[in-house]
Amino acid sequence: MPKLTDTQTIILSRAATRPDNLAMPLPEGLRGAAAKMSVTKMIERGWLEEVDADLRKGEPLWRETGDGHGTTLIATGTGLEAIGIEPVVAFAVSNLRKVKPDPADAPKPVAIRAGTKQARVIALLQRPEGAAICEIVEATGWMAHSARGMISGALKKKLGLPVSSEKVAGRGTVYKLDQTV
Repeated sequence: MPKLTDTQTIILSRAATRPDNLAMPLPEGLRGAAAKMSVTKMIERGWLEEVDADLRKGEPLWRETGDGHGTTLIATGTGLEAIGIEPVVAFAVSNLRKVKPDPADAPKPVAIRAGTKQARVIALLQRPEGAAICEIVEATGWMAHSARGMISGALKKKLGLPVSSEKVAGRGTVYKLDQTV
């Protein structure tokens, strides 16, 4: 049997008692760089595996993937064998929940509910003349910083819409949506 540290033994033992062999949450006091180092070593040795977290079940997150999803950790059959437990379901669970790579070039579907403030802002940005922040503030009732945050956060980052901006004399910064949504 491979030599395990006390921390690794605790993580794997707890995972063996949890549904789906979840290794999260990690033991109290194991945070930051120490947690990352321990988990990385365990993944390298094949004792833990990173899988998609089922947020509907309230599974704790190991890390966020950046696309609004997260991953959690499960003990593998090898990990359970390392602590002397026969892996009954570990292989089935790990194969069902493997993290599926997101193809970067696959277009994300954009679903925008009609009648929302977001839909109003998008309609303003689709006009040939675009929209200045003051026009967006007037249409939504938001503060200027909220309107700018929605453009950069929700429209550009989350929805991936091609919003461009340019300084226009007399109007300030004007934002335009180059694509029909």
